[in-house]
Amino acid sequence: SWLERSRSGYISERMAAGDTLAEATGNADAALAKTFPAGRPAPGQMVGAVSDNGDRVGELWIGPYGDEPHRWWVWNVAIDGSRRGRGLGRRTMILAEKLAAANGATSIGLNVLAHNAVARGLYRSVGYEETSVQMRKSLLPAPDPPNAATDPQEGPLSYKP
Repeated sequence: SWLERSRSGYISERMAAGDTLAEATGNADAALAKTFPAGRPAPGQMVGAVSDNGDRVGELWIGPYGDEPHRWWVWNVAIDGSRRGRGLGRRTMILAEKLAAANGATSIGLNVLAHNAVARGLYRSVGYEETSVQMRKSLLPAPDPPNAATDPQEGPLSYKP
């Protein structure tokens, strides 16, 4: 059930960022085929519950990134909604670093979607830096022909295939 919850959550997040259902589903399925072949964790993948003084507070999934055993990735981190805002996310990220380092990692990365400002702030606060930024713009039907564009400051521009 955790795997399906994780997959569904990832698909929802990707769609909130602008992916179509097909794009988000394809991306999730491709990643899981590599990291959870046949529904089982691939070698090195670590998935478990995060506990604070014996109380379960969330989940953490980390592991090697592809074929690079020293480059690790935070595939999923989740703190239960009722437990957020108490420093548990920060402590979980530090735990992830320690677990990765103890297993031979020399770096750890993650992906966070632009609309998740709270998570982005958390990751920055524990030392993560942006290494890549993807951008997207929604396009409405344009009144100009598709092979011409006009910028009032620069004049007309056209394209011929």
